[in-house]
Amino acid sequence: MKYEAIIGLEVHAQMLTETKIFCGCSTRFGSEPNTQTCPVCIGMPGVLPVLNKKALEFSIKTGLAMNCRISPSSRFARKNYFYPDLPKGYQISQYELPICEHGYIEIVVDGAMKKIGITRIHMEEDAGKNIHEGEGNYSFVDLNRTGVPLMEIVSDPDIRSPGEAVAYMKKLRAILKSLDVCDGNMEEGSLRCDANVSVRPAGQDDFGVKVEIKNINSFRFVEKALEYEIKRQVKVLEEGGKIIQETRLWDASTGTTQSMRTKEEAHDYRYFPDPDLVPIMVDQKWLDEIRESLPELPDAKRDRFISEYGLPEYDADLLVSERALADWFEEATASYTLSFSGPKVVSNWVKGELTRLLNEDNRSIEGCPMKPQQLADMLTLMDKGTISGKIAKTVFEEMYKTGKDAEVIIKEKGLVQISDTGEIEKMVDEVITKSPDEVERFKAGEQKLLGFFVGQVMKATKGKANPQIVNELLRKKLS
Repeated sequence: MKYEAIIGLEVHAQMLTETKIFCGCSTRFGSEPNTQTCPVCIGMPGVLPVLNKKALEFSIKTGLAMNCRISPSSRFARKNYFYPDLPKGYQISQYELPICEHGYIEIVVDGAMKKIGITRIHMEEDAGKNIHEGEGNYSFVDLNRTGVPLMEIVSDPDIRSPGEAVAYMKKLRAILKSLDVCDGNMEEGSLRCDANVSVRPAGQDDFGVKVEIKNINSFRFVEKALEYEIKRQVKVLEEGGKIIQETRLWDASTGTTQSMRTKEEAHDYRYFPDPDLVPIMVDQKWLDEIRESLPELPDAKRDRFISEYGLPEYDADLLVSERALADWFEEATASYTLSFSGPKVVSNWVKGELTRLLNEDNRSIEGCPMKPQQLADMLTLMDKGTISGKIAKTVFEEMYKTGKDAEVIIKEKGLVQISDTGEIEKMVDEVITKSPDEVERFKAGEQKLLGFFVGQVMKATKGKANPQIVNELLRKKLS
């Protein structure tokens, strides 16, 4: 029997506020444990939370960018459960009245656009962190993260494969980063994903029993965890078993999901309105101001890159995946004006050599030591014939490593391209003289040997000879 997967994702995005959602403590990552706490975020008796307005603004921005209805009135609720990293014994979240509802984003599936519904976006506070390291049979609790503002973005069950789930996550991350409301750093936990997955026989209308997979922290693990869980559920059903509604954890070391606990229902958390926080009333004038302040979003930027710069869809998709990368590309393109095909040339270097070097160093584009103007200057030197394409790769890598300008590197390393026809002709004659057998074979019809002769000349000149002149002279002398 053929089965179909039904997937919905709950994405927790840490907001880029300087302070926590209900107090003035810092949200900075990596500080010494328990140094960013106060009576409010550690739940001391008698304290009163006050909502961070910036967190509300960021949530509304995200909702607008994801085509949501912004609720004119919403409120916080207490989600009650016990865990050592939850000092109050409850989490302040939103339940029946979230700030954003009924939106969607679009992803590309097999070359076609697919709409994935957004059920809701709501605000909540993060919990602390349990640390199970060190000697002895005990754990530590770090409450620095307690009270850090989160958005929970809940999708409709519209996703049908692990690949679609990854495409959805990547689009979500691109939107959040373009809005500058979340840094999207999955390794540091500022973007985390819980996946709800079930399977059903193809053609069946009713959903199967849902299993939740908790805290998946990379695109690769989202795909792997879903692939494993879908296969596991299909195997259980094919063997005549029943799927249990439960929460499972992804174990990256074994590539499997492991049972954690039976799945809680909403009533298990005993949600009720938080009496310490007043309802949130969103003024229409403020909402309109936020709407007008939205930046160009990834889909609009992608379409513009294709129409304005003539880029292929693949290039545009890659460039708009990171707002900073798109900005870097546009700045380089604006500075490189000699070539008609400038945008495509810049794109090739950005998605090729630049991306390779950034990945090798595990660096983001924000940390790139080379400026867009430097790439534009190097490409201009190529167009003027000062350096060849082969030499340019050497210059580019040196610019990236040192931050020096192309002209400085070319001068220091003596990399100026040889364009003197007389000098190149001497090298061509030497290569032809030393290769009589290859000359005969070329004249007998082995035209592909031209590449051999070009390579020998370039080797003799240490890659500095102008390739166009080399080709012209070889063709003339070998014909």
